[in-house]
Amino acid sequence: MSFRGVAKVLRSQAGMTLIEIMVVVAIIGSIAALVTVNVLSYLDESKVETTKIQMKNVEGALDQYKRRHGSYPTTEQGLSALVEKPTVGKVPDNYPPDGYLKAVPKDGWGNDFIYASPGSAGHKIEIVSYGGDGQEGGEGFDADITNYEVKEEAKTE
Repeated sequence: MSFRGVAKVLRSQAGMTLIEIMVVVAIIGSIAALVTVNVLSYLDESKVETTKIQMKNVEGALDQYKRRHGSYPTTEQGLSALVEKPTVGKVPDNYPPDGYLKAVPKDGWGNDFIYASPGSAGHKIEIVSYGGDGQEGGEGFDADITNYEVKEEAKTE
């Protein structure tokens, strides 16, 4: 076989058919879908954990506030009382110059926490995140998260 004959055979074997390309694209798409589903569930789980950690930090700052001033900030004063001296309600005398937090944290989804003092069901304070959907109620990652539920979970672990 001459050089031209070998070159002709090689040229006819070069490249991929449309079906081969479609099979490769389908395989890559399937792998990407599996990876995306797994990553998204981890992302939601991390937002729940971030929210619980932020809640614990806020609750710790509220406890410091209470130890220093004798009571928790009122619902009207809100969590901003941990950042700057309240101007409504019972205004504390010996408020620290830097406050108790640098900024009012948000939940894992970037929403504001709901704060009440006194809280519901006999709790002295209540900190609530409305979860992934930002609305009261919900299930799964959209379920509400409260500080007293986080405390109960910590006790059972």
